[in-house]
Amino acid sequence: MTRDLTRGNILKNLLMISIPTMIGFSAQMIYDIVDIFWLGRISGQAIAGVTIFSTIFWIVESLNEVIGVSSISLISQSFGKKDIPGTNRAIEQTITFKFIVAALAALFLALFLKPIMGFFSDTTVTSMGLEYGYIRLFFLPVMFSSYSVNTALRCIGDAKTPMFIMLGTSLLNVILDPFLIFDTVPFIGCPGAGLGIFGAALATVISQTLAFLTGFFLLFSGKRGIKPSLKKLFRLDKGLDKKLITIGLPNGIEIFLRNISMAAILKYVSIFGTAAIAAYGIGGRLIGIAFMPLVGLSMGGSAIVGQCLGAEDVSRAKKTCHVSATLSASVMAFFTLVSVIWGKFFIGLFSDHPEVISIGADFLRYATFALIFIGIGFGLSIAFSGSGYNLPFLVSSIIGRWAFQIPFLIIAVTLLKAPLLFVWFSFIIGDVAELSALLLFYRQGKWQTKRV
Repeated sequence: MTRDLTRGNILKNLLMISIPTMIGFSAQMIYDIVDIFWLGRISGQAIAGVTIFSTIFWIVESLNEVIGVSSISLISQSFGKKDIPGTNRAIEQTITFKFIVAALAALFLALFLKPIMGFFSDTTVTSMGLEYGYIRLFFLPVMFSSYSVNTALRCIGDAKTPMFIMLGTSLLNVILDPFLIFDTVPFIGCPGAGLGIFGAALATVISQTLAFLTGFFLLFSGKRGIKPSLKKLFRLDKGLDKKLITIGLPNGIEIFLRNISMAAILKYVSIFGTAAIAAYGIGGRLIGIAFMPLVGLSMGGSAIVGQCLGAEDVSRAKKTCHVSATLSASVMAFFTLVSVIWGKFFIGLFSDHPEVISIGADFLRYATFALIFIGIGFGLSIAFSGSGYNLPFLVSSIIGRWAFQIPFLIIAVTLLKAPLLFVWFSFIIGDVAELSALLLFYRQGKWQTKRV
């Protein structure tokens, strides 16, 4: 069911679009958490290997962001103008172009994955990461295409369908994990496939493939008020493809540089040993859960802003940004409180190693203080992704990560030989600097006149 987001109560519309998205992405993060839970039953080295691979893997995700962010503004603004043929064309090209880009990126990364992973840790940890990683790379085009289908549905006001798809496939992943990883399934004693780390990756790609096929069928069935063409999936549209690259290019470069900075931070974490890497991996997945409400509000809010700007209602778009920022900051304040009080308990769910628990609790305790600032930034940034004005993402990220966080780490850890806590403090410094830049761009107001 499609929804006209240019009318009605703003808060209600934002929640109607965002809550299903939050639930869907939270379910997706839960199966990542489940992977870590079961991998922790293998060894801390297994967690470290997957953490290193995931950090490298998400550098490639910048390509998904380039096309994905472009598609949000293209699809939502076309739908806001009631241009159904234009909406169909934008959806078709997004899926096709993203699939091709993902295939090329996967091939490139596969050639260099082993030496890159070896830069961060020993051969045992590296081999475990590779065992998990190669199959994930092979299915990268399916993963990107699945994101495209869900984004298209949200941009036309249908957030419930992606939610149900993600819930169902996440549940499947949770069920498959122990059966594919272990020889004997823990707690119930049934025989399993005994595939180890490879089994965890296999469960994920099976779930993602099913999510893509389900969403693709529903989107192209014509039952959602639009009717993309299967034939046109095999035709590239130079004009649209250029927009898919250029509109979201600043955002994609931002994600790329941010993920490169996360790899640099991981290198600093690795200085303190395998336990530190494992703790960082667990803590990062838990923080990822907290980010899912922000992702939901961001994607839902961007669709609303896009439709409002397509209908030339700037005032309504602005009000949506303010409501989104307030909700996002509130959610992050709650998670920060939970992390400070129960950090050790949550880390202990994934590892029984005392050093991992202690380090992970410190990471949650200190690094989460800046999440409130991140919430405000996420909330306001729907103005940029909804309008197609994505330069602020790039500039603010460079300022936060490369002008503040990384230099702080170089001075503190490399020059002054400071302890691991200073790595966690660096997140606060970077996040506050990034928010300051985003606020400046938002107040300049260039996004209000931007159209794609």
